[in-house]
Amino acid sequence: MTSIPRNANKVINTGRKSKFAKIMGSQWQLMLMSVPVLLYVLLFNYTPLWYWINAFKDFGNKNAFGKGNAAWFGLGNFAQLFRPNAEVVGGRMGLWNDFGQSVRNTLAMSLINLVFSTVAAIVLAILLNEVKNKGFKRTVQTVTYLPHFLSMIVVVSMTQNIFSTNGAVNNFLMNTGLIKDEIFWLGDKRYFWLLVGIVNVWKEVGWGTIIYISAMTSIDPCLYEAAAIDGAGRLQRILHVTLPGIKSTFVILLIMNIGHLMEAGFEIQYLLGRGVVYDVACTIDIFVLKYGTEKLDMGIATAAGIFKSVVAIVLLIVANVIAKALDEDTLI
Repeated sequence: MTSIPRNANKVINTGRKSKFAKIMGSQWQLMLMSVPVLLYVLLFNYTPLWYWINAFKDFGNKNAFGKGNAAWFGLGNFAQLFRPNAEVVGGRMGLWNDFGQSVRNTLAMSLINLVFSTVAAIVLAILLNEVKNKGFKRTVQTVTYLPHFLSMIVVVSMTQNIFSTNGAVNNFLMNTGLIKDEIFWLGDKRYFWLLVGIVNVWKEVGWGTIIYISAMTSIDPCLYEAAAIDGAGRLQRILHVTLPGIKSTFVILLIMNIGHLMEAGFEIQYLLGRGVVYDVACTIDIFVLKYGTEKLDMGIATAAGIFKSVVAIVLLIVANVIAKALDEDTLI
């Protein structure tokens, strides 16, 4: 039986180190360029995790909070979030009525945005893919993509002008005879979620369209030619060639979007959701802002943020597992 020399591991490790050193030496410019990105991620994504400890402290005593010695509260803040407002937890009132409302609003608006944005992006991408005039195609892509770069403040201002009682939408509907009286779009709870969905689609549909169009360009043109030879019409080619060709892209984007289901947005809800529509506009982010800055209860605010992050991770993992079970592309 042949024995392995004692210094064999040293030789292997030396080879690995020399290979790593060679790669670092040949790509040091790329490594140097990645340092700012790495520092950014560490500073803004990982450093705040240290302050999750605030979720387990009691900031109800404002005197203790001011001195920086808040008492340990364990899971008391989480218990408060999931108890009705009328119930008392550790001497403090529950918050489920307020927090549950924000969770409901967040999930509802996220699902509306997900469905509307995905359907609109796929439909527009398919229509543009069928257009043969390249000039018209590029013009439509540019026009639909430009709103992606607009600040949400500008978008909200435009929304307020367009959907006001004497705005363009009401004037159009009244002039065409579709309605007799003006609709209070910005002050009626029944329309707020729909309004947010429409604004988000208008702002982001161009970005989603570009992704799907790029996926369609990778489809082999021979598949379209073979389908046409077999007698498939335009609609049949879309159903049996184009849609299957972008399925993997759709699954990846769906998994990523499911991971963001707990992020319905902040700016548009915060700017448009004042007054009578606050009950349907308050999201988890607004709840965190309210309890973190207005009521100075950092424990409750941090606990709500942790809940949002944990649920988002769970949703991402579940979506990834389902996609893997269906033999689709996954992120993990």
